[in-house]
Amino acid sequence: MFDTPAVRIGVVGTGFVARHFCLELQHRKPYRLARVLTRRPLAGTTEFPFQDALTNSLVELIDHSDIIFECTGDVLHATLTIEAALAAGKPVLTLNPEFHVTTGSWFADQGYLTEAEGDQPGCQASLWEEAVAMGFEPLVLGNMKGFLNRFPVPEEMAFWAEKQGISTTMVTSFTDGTKLQVEQALVGNFFGAGIAQDELIGPETDDLKEASTILGDAARRLGRPIADYVLSRKLPHGVFIVAAHEAEQQDALRYLKMGEGPYYTIIRNNIFVHLEVFRTLDRMVRRREPLLHNTTHPTIGVAAVAKRDLAPGEAIERGCGSFDMRGICVRLAEHERHLPIGLAEGVRIVRPIQKDQVISLDDVELPASRALDIWQKIEERVLGRPPGRKDARAA
Repeated sequence: MFDTPAVRIGVVGTGFVARHFCLELQHRKPYRLARVLTRRPLAGTTEFPFQDALTNSLVELIDHSDIIFECTGDVLHATLTIEAALAAGKPVLTLNPEFHVTTGSWFADQGYLTEAEGDQPGCQASLWEEAVAMGFEPLVLGNMKGFLNRFPVPEEMAFWAEKQGISTTMVTSFTDGTKLQVEQALVGNFFGAGIAQDELIGPETDDLKEASTILGDAARRLGRPIADYVLSRKLPHGVFIVAAHEAEQQDALRYLKMGEGPYYTIIRNNIFVHLEVFRTLDRMVRRREPLLHNTTHPTIGVAAVAKRDLAPGEAIERGCGSFDMRGICVRLAEHERHLPIGLAEGVRIVRPIQKDQVISLDDVELPASRALDIWQKIEERVLGRPPGRKDARAA
């Protein structure tokens, strides 16, 4: 697969992750930067540190790259670029969980496609592998969230966007929990985990042992692992696994300061984003199996929920990271024809929608897109029938 002296990496995007990934890439001898795909006019990207690598041509990106790294966070654009890359036989690495939970399942068996370490989903996947290698039975895929406000105001989000040097859209999707819900849907699907309830449990506590007990008990009641989170300003910026082990290891685990059981909490304290991507990149070059994707038959989706009453005729440019919608984890089988938050772009409201209501595809009009076509095919495959057609047994 990789015959060149240095593996050529093509990057999609010029944002925070892409910029800092490329800066680190120049110090990694096995790799070299090939092209960087941007939709912006090349003359308008003077802040990007590698001007000679920039291109507006997807074909040029693919032709000059051995591996494609997609990190835009844009579902519709990522769907088109990743489809083209996989069709050309190029392995694809992503930091884009929004893509995976929306259209990624369509491509999960069409080539080498994996989400990277560096964001919470990839770090949870890596931690799951480590736990299983040590003989643990994972029960909970856990995310640590420091702050949650489901209804933030524009002024507050603008302040934090400027302070943190990222877009208002990104800050809003972090703050209202959408990004968290997307991340937990992805890891839940890959590892065959469920969710205990719509929007997850999310115990609010500074005691991780207490949270682990609450979530571990929920997983035991459900009879399968779950994806969830803990809300705390004091816990580290990281992820965790709640797991069980054989009773004969209880004394040893107690000695190792893991507590009395029956649940043991394994923690990864830090998330290094673009720097950890190289771990997964090395994994790809060594031809190891993908770390994480949404599988061909997901059971969890991320539905758009109204943040306010929405009236027919209203136009919403973008739902994710807006003050109009947020995303929550739902079971696909229980929310047929919901509007995935990743598809909520160029939305026109056609039916009255109340605040906190899960939005249906029948409540809105969406522009035609490849992503929308793919989502409808995924839903048909998962439900075993065309969307909208009720199972006769449920009549």
